[in-house]
Order: sequence, then C-alpha cells, then structure tokens
Amino acid sequence: MRQEPAPLTRHLRVRRERGHTVLEFRGEIDLAAASEITPHLDRETDRPGARVVIDLSRIEFFDCSGLRLLLRARSRVLDRDGHLLLVCAHPLTLRVLKITGLSRMLPPQPTLDAALGQPEATPGSV
Repeated sequence: MRQEPAPLTRHLRVRRERGHTVLEFRGEIDLAAASEITPHLDRETDRPGARVVIDLSRIEFFDCSGLRLLLRARSRVLDRDGHLLLVCAHPLTLRVLKITGLSRMLPPQPTLDAALGQPEATPGSV
C-alpha cells in the first residue's frame, strides 16, 4: 500500500516519483496559499537540471497567484536547464491557462502518469 506523503503546507505535498519531484497543489490556490507554497517551490526548483511536475489535479480554486507560481517555477527550472511538466484536467483551470497563453508555454497533461510518460525535452526547454 502506497502511503501519501505528509503535507508541507495545507496547500502543498512534495514527493519523488519516477525521477521527478512532484509538487501537488491542493485546495484553493490564492494569494495566501501562494505565500505558503513559494518557499518550497523555490527550494525544489533551485537544483540544476531539476525534473519537476506541478500537479493541479487536487485544486478547487486557482487565481492569478497560482498563475504566478507556475510562471515562477517555469522560469526557475529553465534558468537551471531543468524540465518542468504540468498536470491539469480541470476545465475552468484549463480555460484560464489557455486564455493567458500559459498552456502554450507549459502544455498541461491530463494525469500524472501521462506527464511522467512524456519524453524528456532537451535541457532548457519545458
């Protein structure tokens, strides 16, 4: 039986899976949640060549603070020649990602398995 990792915050769980660091956002991702998540996100995206997945499958709400977290993670990972993947299947969140253009920069995958099954991009790409 697989045990779920303890949360770092009410809005974030971090675990290792198939050579990737999975940052699982949970609940309502707003300004307060983003301020809790940011230090952990920064720590996990600070390593050169980091392979990171941000999983939004357990979110209930996602505002511009959440978008800033995604952009921050993308920028930090790319600056360190890493690889960033996104998991999102929630229709409203997908719509926000599409409207803002973020879905072109960080194409969402419907499941964690689908994201982890993606071929590795060249260093420096998402």
